[in-house]
Amino acid sequence: MNCPKSNKRNAAIVGVAVMGSRLMGVVREQVFAFMFGATMYADAFIAAFRIPNLLRDLFAEGALSTAFTTTFTKTWEKEGPDSAWHLARLVLSTLTLILGIICVVGTIFGSEVVFMISTGFTNTPGKFELTVRLTQLLFPFILFVSLAAAVMGMLNARHIFGIPASASTVFNIVSVISGFFFAHLFEPQKSWLHPHFGERAIFGWCFGVLLGGLAQLAIQLPSLFKLGFHCRGNLNFRDSALRTVLILMVPSSIAGSAVQVNVLVSTQFASHVPGAVSWLYYAFRLVQLPIGIFGVAIATVTLPAVARQHALDDLKAFGKTVEEALRFGFYLTLPASVGLAVIAQPVIQLIYEHGTFTAATTNQTALALQAYTIGLAGYSGIKILVPCFYAMQPPRFESREGAGFWGSFGHFIRNVVFFTPARVSLTGIALNLVLCFVLFSWFHLGHVGLALATGFVAVLNFLQLVHAIQKKIDIGTAGEWLSFFVRVTSATMACGLVVFVGDEWLLAHRTTHSFLGAAILIFNIGAAGLVYFGLTTLLRVPESVELAAFIKRKLGVINASH
Repeated sequence: MNCPKSNKRNAAIVGVAVMGSRLMGVVREQVFAFMFGATMYADAFIAAFRIPNLLRDLFAEGALSTAFTTTFTKTWEKEGPDSAWHLARLVLSTLTLILGIICVVGTIFGSEVVFMISTGFTNTPGKFELTVRLTQLLFPFILFVSLAAAVMGMLNARHIFGIPASASTVFNIVSVISGFFFAHLFEPQKSWLHPHFGERAIFGWCFGVLLGGLAQLAIQLPSLFKLGFHCRGNLNFRDSALRTVLILMVPSSIAGSAVQVNVLVSTQFASHVPGAVSWLYYAFRLVQLPIGIFGVAIATVTLPAVARQHALDDLKAFGKTVEEALRFGFYLTLPASVGLAVIAQPVIQLIYEHGTFTAATTNQTALALQAYTIGLAGYSGIKILVPCFYAMQPPRFESREGAGFWGSFGHFIRNVVFFTPARVSLTGIALNLVLCFVLFSWFHLGHVGLALATGFVAVLNFLQLVHAIQKKIDIGTAGEWLSFFVRVTSATMACGLVVFVGDEWLLAHRTTHSFLGAAILIFNIGAAGLVYFGLTTLLRVPESVELAAFIKRKLGVINASH
């Protein structure tokens, strides 16, 4: 059984790796923004990429990762490595077959798929048709990254976190370099001060994305082979362990669909406003930076731990792991959300406002970012909590006497709908649709209203999950949580005040494009972080106290060596 310190150490490893990935992702978006800004070509690519990306999130990195990692871990613990590797080969073979079919169908019905999420593109000549062609080209991306997600699940289950977490960094590096190369090859630029990348260049960028997805899979394979995995085709849909994974994917897909489906709903509304799809995309990418560094990192190492603890029927350790994961998530995401909201404009200006990305685009993107930050802590908490429900007692498919397969499957689906994460997710999707319609169409808040709806729904979904899980396990008393939130919120407000004062100073220098302006922004962020850490240490927040003790130990070792 993993001890809390081991979980935190693994979370730190994943956090560092994911931080590198997210930072490289920011570089990728910088290059993309420089080349395409918020033009028709940017809108078309973002909408086209969102479709295979949605399927990846739902069925690969979301549903498959959760269902497979849980089953693979339990199979290894109870039946041994041979059975676990047999399951792995079955899953990879089945995944290749099913996703191959999806890619073919998606390519054939590209027009219908695009129309479902980007109706407003038909108002701009050529925009809808371009999006369809890009969608057809990008569909194979789901196959590459889905296989990469399955391999990541195997490695995480065997306590290998660094390489899998770094795989997306490889994707970003390869996609940026090859995407820029092909874009310039297809459409050479006469002036880099005033670039004019168009339709041919966006196709070049798509080729780079596909190569990046392939590289994300390839970088993990050596580590998998070292563990003893042997790759060979194996299809057997009657295998009980495979059926367990596939059936577990049904509730997991539904439960993990809220954020992705809500983003698609936002895209449908935003498609009626030129540039709005791009504004929301750039803003949400920045929100995903702390979610990835904190929420995903913590969730990645929490899932194998709670799956093992539940398999050993150690509910006390299970609850303690969940409690510490949630506390650690809030400790990191609350100051991040306040900081991003305050300095949204200078951050976007520093990162994106180059080349085709204009000052007007910066203003619109900053408004969306500020609205999204309302749900940042909620996003992170959902990432942590949803896998825990599957480690406890997910819906199980059981043959019912006299009901036949379809009757039994119908009973299973009813159980899925009432399974907490799935029920919360479905409720959130319905609520988001209503909020988007009200804020966008009635109150005319435009893309800001769409971002607000997404953030509000994330918070409400998280609160429902917390309420449900505390009925099953002990995740700390109300008094302990109140004390934690009072201390962390107080430090967060002080952190926000420091950022606000620094931002006012930054405004006096007009722009972050100057060296002085960029230096002030970076100093401002660092100073706010130090204030937050210092105050939480003084207020005896356990996470800060442990970190401070760790730093003292390391400094003591360094001093002793001298």
